[in-house]
Amino acid sequence: MKYEKLAKEIIHNVGGKENVSSLTHCITRLRFKLIDESKANTEILKNMDGIVTVIQSGGQYQVVIGNHVPEVYADVSAIGGFQSAAAEPLDEKIGLFNKFIDIISGVFTPALGVLCATGMIKGFTALFLSLGLLTNTSGTYQILNAIGDCLFYFFPIFLGYTSAKKFNANIFLGMAIGATLVYPTFSSITASGQPLYTLFSGSVIESPVYLTFLGIPVILMSYSSSVIPIILSTYVGAKIEAVFKKIIPSVVRTFLVPFCTLLIIVPLALIVIGPVATWAGQLLGAGTLFVYNLSPVIAGILLGAFWQVFVIFGLHWGFVPIAINNLTVLKADPILAGVFGASFAQTGVVLAILLRTKNMKLRSLSIPAVISGIFGVTEPAIYGITLPRKKPFVLSCIAAGVGGGIIGLMGTKGYILGGLGIFGIPSYISPEGMDAGFYGAIIGISVSFVLGFLLMYFGGFKDDVVKDQPADGPKGDILVKQETVSSPLKGEVVALSDVKDEAFSTGALGKGIAIEPAEGKVFSPVDGILTSLFSSGHAIGITSDHGVDILIHVGKDTVKLKGKHFTPRVKQGDTVKKGDLLMEFDMDAIRAAGYILTTPVIVSNSNNYLDVIETGKKSIGYKEDLLTVMI
Repeated sequence: MKYEKLAKEIIHNVGGKENVSSLTHCITRLRFKLIDESKANTEILKNMDGIVTVIQSGGQYQVVIGNHVPEVYADVSAIGGFQSAAAEPLDEKIGLFNKFIDIISGVFTPALGVLCATGMIKGFTALFLSLGLLTNTSGTYQILNAIGDCLFYFFPIFLGYTSAKKFNANIFLGMAIGATLVYPTFSSITASGQPLYTLFSGSVIESPVYLTFLGIPVILMSYSSSVIPIILSTYVGAKIEAVFKKIIPSVVRTFLVPFCTLLIIVPLALIVIGPVATWAGQLLGAGTLFVYNLSPVIAGILLGAFWQVFVIFGLHWGFVPIAINNLTVLKADPILAGVFGASFAQTGVVLAILLRTKNMKLRSLSIPAVISGIFGVTEPAIYGITLPRKKPFVLSCIAAGVGGGIIGLMGTKGYILGGLGIFGIPSYISPEGMDAGFYGAIIGISVSFVLGFLLMYFGGFKDDVVKDQPADGPKGDILVKQETVSSPLKGEVVALSDVKDEAFSTGALGKGIAIEPAEGKVFSPVDGILTSLFSSGHAIGITSDHGVDILIHVGKDTVKLKGKHFTPRVKQGDTVKKGDLLMEFDMDAIRAAGYILTTPVIVSNSNNYLDVIETGKKSIGYKEDLLTVMI
């Protein structure tokens, strides 16, 4: 449990689980109904790390946590044995693609710095080797190559760690799964051993079997640098672990839970998850060769456009045996030639982002991503920059598809399995010299790079900041970034300090302002993603396109209405534009029920910014400037 220690301390200091009549949570706080509030250690709770404050109001004992309250609530409920049905969970209906992006971002973000660093080292090492500054037998090369290749070779171990954190599993469990997938003995078995027998002999998915597990055939493959197998395995492992946590006594849980989990998930990963990925790749490879024989141009377009998607899912391995077979039998391979422009398209897109962005963090990620991308190492670009932002990734796929079509049209073929990026260019020189196919490769990668750059640079680029303004004072050349948050409501402006709710009035949940609404409508104050829509409809969380988290909380204690008198017009996960209608509420009915409607509008991650400046107006209308976030 991520918040197990905090959960235990909360339960202890509210008087123990026997003092809890019921427990629910809203968007920022745990709401206890205590049998005897005098038994609670309020001052101790207020001063605990992980707790913003404590509020006693309306017969509820409210422990204010912040935006991660659902996770704390889950741990408190599990440890205290409280009924989860009493909770009022967030609406988690988000699109499948958005959920996939969220998982990929959450898994890769912690490793981005090292990913970029090793990518740069790997690229420069290849450059030094190509220029003759190093030989592949020198100790310097061996060490530099090991540094550059270590993360990529052992990727499943690193991703096992981050995936386990993302899926709330034991992090060492995730690492153990990853380490098993890249266990060196498996590679040596396939390299030097004789297969016991072959499954699906003569078919596209022909698979030699070198070992079995309890009589079940295990199809070994290379998992180095792979992504999807370890993420899927860790996800399934987290589910299995959760089951064993419930049924294994706590006195032996520390070692029996991972013991039982590993015995199930590792064989499952080797027997099912890995082979399925392998067969899917082989089928894709065979299908692509069929399409190429029909139309090289169409095959080039498809290969170029989808190659980066295949890499993400680990399906690209299915093309390698076909390419090797083509090189062996035909002395040339057209399949991998079609994907040559993909890394250049990705690099062109990231270069455009580097030149356009004013966000220093994004710029710091883009520089090494461009450098490593030139040398064909695009993982930092894909996972750190383009894929989480979606549009840049799609534009890079379009540019790669165009380049692949040109390469297919020119009949380009590879004659060796050479280097990556710019070092792959010599692979397309025919034994007879530089023919049309070679020049097709040059044109194809050039078009991919330039088109990717132009599509991103002029294709509606949106930075992670909105605008730049010169700072006041003598250093007028210093740029201060800011984002303007429009008013989501119409009404009278109220200082946050005057709100009759301590969690908001003290600024504990973030800086902002409040509005006494004149109409029962809430509009989006920014362009962004609706990240939180409470099931009762009274509170909405939005993350702007530039990373500003905004919380709109209609009224005080209106969560008790359980959605009555609130009508959401959007759902969680929706992309919203400034001015879109988010919600309607019946002001008269809510007030008649005894609730006040003063609505705080706060920047919940205001600690990340220089300042949040409130409007000086006494009354405000829809879409008028309400807050200015100084980035």
